[in-house]
Amino acid sequence: MGLFTSMNISSTGLTAQRLRMDVISNNIANVNTTRTTDGGPFRRRRVVLRPRNDHLEFRTRFLPQPLWKGLGEGVRAIKIEEDRSPLRLVYDPDHPDAIKTGSRKGYVEYPNINVVSEMVDMISASRAYEANVTVIQNASQMFMRGLEIGSR
Repeated sequence: MGLFTSMNISSTGLTAQRLRMDVISNNIANVNTTRTTDGGPFRRRRVVLRPRNDHLEFRTRFLPQPLWKGLGEGVRAIKIEEDRSPLRLVYDPDHPDAIKTGSRKGYVEYPNINVVSEMVDMISASRAYEANVTVIQNASQMFMRGLEIGSR
């Protein structure tokens, strides 16, 4: 494992968790949005993360290929997807977006967002972000200690 591998891995985690926090914030901000530019209510979005498996060219010179197996390279966001779970129905016949006809007449479709679960996800993303910051800080301190030892 290279000298800066832990920092590179943690930096991918920082980027991914920041994206998660941005998407969660957007969900919370749109908890009462009943009409979007696409038509219909806002739908909850979530970030899908996957491990990074892109073995970079320069690694072949420094790390033998047999050692790649099991070597962590971080995480990346592959997409932001819409949650297709059912929308919340609230009876409010005076609302401008209330359904006008049918069995759901007078109901308004609200986003499928649960603020409590969004806050739990936000705390989780925040803690993961903090953990990655701690890894980078500790790696930096270890590198500095190594330099101090080497200079004596």
